[in-house]
Amino acid sequence: MRSEWSALPEAVGAAVADRVGGIVGVYPAPTGDHAEIASTVVGSTGTVFVKAASSGLGVRSLRHELAVTKVIGRYPPAILWDFEFDGWLVVGAERLDGPHPDLSPGSRDLDAFAVTVKELQETPAPGVPLFTPQGRLGFAHPAMDGDSLVHSDLNPANLILTSAGLRIVDWAYATKAAPWVELALLVPWLIGNDHTPAQAEDWLAQFPAWAGADRVVVDDFAAMNASKWAAKSRQGTERWVHDLAAWTDAWAAHRA
Repeated sequence: MRSEWSALPEAVGAAVADRVGGIVGVYPAPTGDHAEIASTVVGSTGTVFVKAASSGLGVRSLRHELAVTKVIGRYPPAILWDFEFDGWLVVGAERLDGPHPDLSPGSRDLDAFAVTVKELQETPAPGVPLFTPQGRLGFAHPAMDGDSLVHSDLNPANLILTSAGLRIVDWAYATKAAPWVELALLVPWLIGNDHTPAQAEDWLAQFPAWAGADRVVVDDFAAMNASKWAAKSRQGTERWVHDLAAWTDAWAAHRA
């Protein structure tokens, strides 16, 4: 769960201040809740996006994201520094400025997104521990296994249109899998951005991995993903969970 900046021990906050030349302002991230602390920190020497965690699960997740981000290259924000102190893991990363893309039908942002997705589809998984499809999604099929880097959460909030091109943040769930898995996970987000299931699949047809995916396997994937999110929606009240349950159900119904 997300915590306020004041949850950091004074000594940890001071260590961050030392790295930014003194803290001028702290602005919590408006979305997401994976990191315990996620804030833009403005210092006298520049602006940094800071993530921090102290719980066992939070530290493991942030350490995973840190290791992946350091070795990927151009897509994620650059890591500027990281340290562990007083039970906290703290990461300072490049602050990316720009809007989130519009992924609705006919948007010009879809072209930039397609370029990035094609590049990502051709990116081999780096030599660091990554999630397996089963570990990431809670279900698996042998056809989901592969050697590609799969971000696995390419929702618009994790995409930023910068002056240097589209960038991707939040690599906490980076997975090693077949490239079509990334595309299948995109379908609900496209539906959530006003595509019909058929329109979403038409857009994905430009990617070779989608054209080559076994239809029966994709049918099973859609059904299993819908079942998972339906169960989650029965257990929680978060709006985004219920949205994903509706979007995955719409896709599974279309596949059926």
